[in-house]
Amino acid sequence: MLGSPIAHSLSPTLHGAAYEALGLIGWSYGRVECDEAGLPGFVDGLGPEWVGLSLTMPLKRVVMTVADDVSPLATAVGAANTLVLRDGASRDGRRVENTDVHGLVAALREKGARRPERAVILGAGGTAQAALAAVRELGNDAPTVLVRDPGRAGDLRAAADRLGVRPTVVGGLPETPLPAADLVISTLPGSAADALVGTRWEPGTVVLDVVYAPWPTPFAAAALAAGCRVVSGLVVLLHQAVAQVELMTGREGPVDAMRDALDAAVRARQG
Repeated sequence: MLGSPIAHSLSPTLHGAAYEALGLIGWSYGRVECDEAGLPGFVDGLGPEWVGLSLTMPLKRVVMTVADDVSPLATAVGAANTLVLRDGASRDGRRVENTDVHGLVAALREKGARRPERAVILGAGGTAQAALAAVRELGNDAPTVLVRDPGRAGDLRAAADRLGVRPTVVGGLPETPLPAADLVISTLPGSAADALVGTRWEPGTVVLDVVYAPWPTPFAAAALAAGCRVVSGLVVLLHQAVAQVELMTGREGPVDAMRDALDAAVRARQG
């Protein structure tokens, strides 16, 4: 797992549990502090024993420049979180993928989200672009996207065009009230969504908050208290890692073993 900062990442727990469950002796997965400037050199220095990298912020866009083979989904979203290596440093053996979309869709389906008629996405960053693709996969191609400044949503609009999605972009977060919805995805960082705790939720709405530490966030707790079906970003983390394991090992990801390891790690961090 590469990114900056990276010390907090739970991905080594997930991938390590998968390797153990699959009997992949000798496989290892760790954390590397790496910024955008350092990524090309790091990748060029990898040997043939490397099978893949996971990428988090701020590397989800720059990783697309270090490989010639970029999946159609990663291209459409405009961001990727996985680099699959077939021949170490050889550029021809690198493929860039996006498993964030799979993680979002799988997490939402666990809570019963099927074909939302009124979908709302909060934020305009790279995760919001993945959320556009996830909402499209669930059957809604016209979500409402709430942002702070529509003038800074150019990347999101470009991703929407590539995905064939027709969002309504509304500015004014966090002061703008949330419209009625049966699916809400918050991609806002940190405590940015906390100002929305006074939202009048419709019971049964599926609400996903990508922030998972500490959990529940005030935003998620308010939705849960109103009878919503709330999804933690930890479930997204789990399912995107399952897809990464499958890409890197060629084996089916052991969801139950990975979920158990993640739950144990979170309990340990909470004391």
